[in-house]
Amino acid sequence: MIATFPPLQRMLAAMPAHLHADAARRYARHEPVLYQRLASLYGERADFDAWFGDLMEAVGRLHAARPPALLALDAERAERPDWFAGQRMLGYSAYAQRFGGTLRGVAARIPHLRELGVTYLHLLPFLRARAGESDGGFAVASFDEVEPALGSNADLEDLTAQLRENGISLCSDMVLNHVADDHPWALAAVAGAPGMLDYFHTYPNRKTPQRYERTLGQVFPQAAPGNFSYVAALGRWVWTTFYPYQWDLNYANPAVFGAIAEALLGLANRGVEVFRLDSTAFLWKREGSNCMNQPEAHSLLQAIRAIVAIAAPGVLLKAEAIVPTPLLPAYFGSAAAPECHIAYHSSLMAAAWGALAEQDTELLRRVIAATPPLPPHASWLSYVRCHDDIGWNVLRGEAGGDGADATARLARISNFFAGADGGYPAGAPFQTSGAHAAHGSNGMAASLAGLERADNEPARQQALRRLLLLHGLALCFGALPVLYMGDELGMLNDYAFLARPERAIDSRWLQRPDFDDARLAQRHDGASLAGRVHAGLRRMIAVRQERPELAAGAPRALLDTWQAALLALARGPRFLFLGNFSGAEVRYQLAEGRWTDCLGGDARCGRITLQPWAMLWLEHSA
Repeated sequence: MIATFPPLQRMLAAMPAHLHADAARRYARHEPVLYQRLASLYGERADFDAWFGDLMEAVGRLHAARPPALLALDAERAERPDWFAGQRMLGYSAYAQRFGGTLRGVAARIPHLRELGVTYLHLLPFLRARAGESDGGFAVASFDEVEPALGSNADLEDLTAQLRENGISLCSDMVLNHVADDHPWALAAVAGAPGMLDYFHTYPNRKTPQRYERTLGQVFPQAAPGNFSYVAALGRWVWTTFYPYQWDLNYANPAVFGAIAEALLGLANRGVEVFRLDSTAFLWKREGSNCMNQPEAHSLLQAIRAIVAIAAPGVLLKAEAIVPTPLLPAYFGSAAAPECHIAYHSSLMAAAWGALAEQDTELLRRVIAATPPLPPHASWLSYVRCHDDIGWNVLRGEAGGDGADATARLARISNFFAGADGGYPAGAPFQTSGAHAAHGSNGMAASLAGLERADNEPARQQALRRLLLLHGLALCFGALPVLYMGDELGMLNDYAFLARPERAIDSRWLQRPDFDDARLAQRHDGASLAGRVHAGLRRMIAVRQERPELAAGAPRALLDTWQAALLALARGPRFLFLGNFSGAEVRYQLAEGRWTDCLGGDARCGRITLQPWAMLWLEHSA
C-alpha cells in the first residue's frame, strides 16, 4: 500500500516524472529541517510518520498542479536568491476594494504602479471574509475563494498574470493565527463533526482561560477585551486573541498545520508570490507565558518555509511580527534553518514618528544601532504607514533607556499625534486606556505630518518636508520599502467610518480611504499638493534605483552629529543620509572632499545647514 512508502516516494508519486529530479533535490536539501521541526511538535504521536507521509503526498500533488509559468519563475529565482533585496525593489500596500474596487479594478491601476516604480504589491485581505464585521477582511471565511464582491478566483489568476508581466509580485495576507467563526472548520466544529473541535482551543468553563489570562496581554483592550469568548452554539469558551468572531487555531493539532500549508500552496499556484504571514507571534500557547514568540512558533514557521522551498521555491514569506527590535532576528531563522525572507521593521517606523514628536533622534538612533546585519537572502521591510496603527509599545526598551519612564514617554508621543496642545498632527489614539497610557496612534501619513491642518504655505511646506523626510529614511535605510496607498498623493484622513457604529470605535479606519482619483489626476501638477508629494517621492525612488549602496544588505553606519535632532546614516563609504527631525535649522560638518546633493544636484562641502524638517541625500566624490 502507498501508505507504507517513504515520504519522498509518496511526494514523487503525486507528480509527473519530468518534475522528479528537481523536486527530489529540493526535498533532500530541506527535509532534515522539515522533519525535525515537525517531529519536535508532533513526533510523540503514534501516527506521526503516517501523517508526515500524507503531508508530503499533498505537497507533491500541489507541486504537480503548479502552472508552467510559475515553475519557470521558480527556476529563475533559484539563480538569483537575493532578487527581492536590491535597490530597485519597491512595495505598495492597499486594500483592493479601496484601490480599485475589484481585482479587475486593481489591474487597471497597474500603469500607476509602474510609473511609481513598484515591483511588489501587497493587497490586504481579498479572500472570502466573514459575513458582517470582519476586521477589515482578517476574519477569513475561506482560504480557497476570493471575496465575491472583489471578483473570482479566475480574476485573481488574471491579476497575478498581468502583474507578473509588468514585473510586479503580488503579496497576499495568510492569516495564520485564526479563522472566522463562519469558516467551514468552525462551522464543522459547531456541527459536531469528528475531530473538528480540535482545530481550536476550547474549554468547558472559565477555569483554564482564567489561568492563561494572568499572563496574557490584550490586543484590543477597548473593542475586544480579554482573550476568550463564550460561544453558545458550542457551549464552550473559545480562545479569541483578536475579536470574538476570530477563533484561534490549535497548532498542537498536526491537522491544522497540514491544512494551512495546503491552503498556502494552493494560493501560490494561483500566482501569489509573497505571503504576509499575519499574527506569527501568537501561534503557540503556553500557560504562564504571554503566548507570544514561543519557540514552537518558530518551528512552525521554519517548517512552512521548508515546504515552500520544496514545492514553490520562487515564493517569499514575510513575517508580520510587530515585536521589539531584539525579537525580530529570530523570524529570519538561521543559516541551517531559515524562516522568513522578510520581516517588518516596525520599531524603525515607530521611532521615526517618535523622532518627529520629540524633535530628537535618540529613539531612532537606538533602534538603528540595535538592528543587526541581515542574514543572507533576507530583507527588512521599511514603511511609514500601513493599514494598522503605529504601535508604540515596540519601543518600550528604547524609551526606557537610562531609567526613563517608558510609559509616560510613549504616552506623550501618542498624545502629540492625537493633536494635543494644538500641534500639527491630525490623528487619533487607538485602544489606549487613558491619557497616561500608550498603545497606538492612527491617521494617514500626510495628516499626521501636518498637511491636513496646514492653513498657509509655510505650514504646508513644513508638512511636506516632514512627510518626505520619513519616506526618505524608509527608502535609504536598507530594506524593501513599502508605500501605503495614497501616501504618494498626500491623501488625508477619511472620517466616514464615524457614521458606522460597528467601526466608530476603531480609529484604524482613518487610514483606509478610497483612492482619490482627483488627486491622481493632479500628480503631475507641480502647483498642487498631490503633485508636490508625488514629485518628491518619485525623485527619491529614481535616485535609489540607481544606487546599489541603498540595497537591503549593503553596509549601514550611524555617524555622530552631536545634535539631538539630526540623524546621519552612512550607506557604504560614499552615500550619506542627513535628516533634520526638528523645527529649527541644524548644521553639520561634512567630511573632506566634494559631495553632491543627489536630489537637487548641487555641490556641497564643509559646514552645511539643513532647514527645519529637511533632509539631504549626499554622494561623495573622490
